[in-house]
Amino acid sequence: MNYLSTRGDHSPKRFCDILLEGLAPDGGLYLPESYPQVDDATLSRWRTVYHVQGYAELAFEILSLYIDDIPADDLRAICAKTYTAEVFGTGEIVPLRHLDNGIWLEALSNGPTLAFKDMAMQLLGNLFEYELARRGEQLNILGATSGDTGSAAEYAMRGKKGVRVFMTSPAGRMSPFQQAQMFSLMDENIINIAVEGVFDDCQDMVKAVSNDLDFKRRYKIGTVNSINWARLLAQVVYYFAGYFQATETNDQKVSFTVPSGNFGNICAGHVARMMGLPIAKLVAATNENDVLDEFFKTGVYRVRASADTHETSSPSMDISKASNFERFIFDLLGRDGARVKALFGDALARSGQFDLSQHPAFNDIRLRYGFVSGKSTHANRLATIKESFEQHAMVIDPHTADGVKVAREQLQADVPMIVLETALPIKFAETIVEATGREPERPAKFDCIEALPKRVITMAADVAAIKQLIISRCA
Repeated sequence: MNYLSTRGDHSPKRFCDILLEGLAPDGGLYLPESYPQVDDATLSRWRTVYHVQGYAELAFEILSLYIDDIPADDLRAICAKTYTAEVFGTGEIVPLRHLDNGIWLEALSNGPTLAFKDMAMQLLGNLFEYELARRGEQLNILGATSGDTGSAAEYAMRGKKGVRVFMTSPAGRMSPFQQAQMFSLMDENIINIAVEGVFDDCQDMVKAVSNDLDFKRRYKIGTVNSINWARLLAQVVYYFAGYFQATETNDQKVSFTVPSGNFGNICAGHVARMMGLPIAKLVAATNENDVLDEFFKTGVYRVRASADTHETSSPSMDISKASNFERFIFDLLGRDGARVKALFGDALARSGQFDLSQHPAFNDIRLRYGFVSGKSTHANRLATIKESFEQHAMVIDPHTADGVKVAREQLQADVPMIVLETALPIKFAETIVEATGREPERPAKFDCIEALPKRVITMAADVAAIKQLIISRCA
């Protein structure tokens, strides 16, 4: 399996090369040359694999279609090491829970940091350690987080041989619990950086460093954000697992609603659908930062400046530049790398937006690819959290609440709607208390985490400064 860039560089790359590389040299994101196709017989076999052998074996089956430069026995061992009941709290790994009226929640937040990012990050940590040991190399990971990516990455990479993590986050814009999870880590290979700005400023810094090819190669810079294909690929697995739990036969379709900020989680659903998973709708749920909802409704992709990016009660979605959106547009436009480069490079740099409303492919967004969208506000998520608690004795986090609100608007008769849970409620206690009047349940291992000593560096959104910090730590 070879990989190519969304911006036109078709130099053949194998999985382990792009695993460590992150962004392509031309600034694009990697995708496989084609999506492996899954027929009915394979779906039936995978259904049995999941129910009989478990999630780890299903992960191996799917990942092995995309990874042919790691021996099969080694890849199976990596999956078995990653997806265990000890790490994820249940042998099902991603159990479904029925909410109401055809809506199901897929529990993705039982990992070490209580967020769906653990599903991919735990695998990524083990893949990094394996490949770096095989090459005898080291890697400096530079990442950006709006809340959950950072802690998931740090918990997955702490103590890993050959890996150092530099994680940027917007100063003061995460919940106290999220900050404590990251900043309380004292491992020498974990460096937290609070950036004076918003998440998009952090993400721009990561991209700028990654696009400096000389610096990137000299200091072995890699990424753990969902711009890294390996992370997105790991997320494809739980779409299949959710489908196998919600259906009994392969002639039934399901829909998925995904709280979406950076478009990575729902882009994995797009990949699953392209492979042949019977998905009716892929529903992108946004908060007040509704760049994606605006595009799916109008065809206009209009990024917001930092000053116009709202600080909301679902902070992990406070994003106005959806990095993974480029992957979908690449497929939408017939994999025309030159056109994608013009849109995401020139057009966004010039005017901060592009318009596909008159493009012939615009109608394909819904008809061919199944994408629809909706928006949720603070009042919506409070009402949804309150209703879920009072009527169903189920407490959900604010981002999942955004998903449930939008999912209800997109229900179809006889088509199960699976909402991807994004985090456990304790990570956003203030909003839960506002909605329900009660503190959410806190796992014992996180008692008093907010009071732990913290280690964090604060800096301006300055690419030169982040480079200097990396240089100083690598000396």
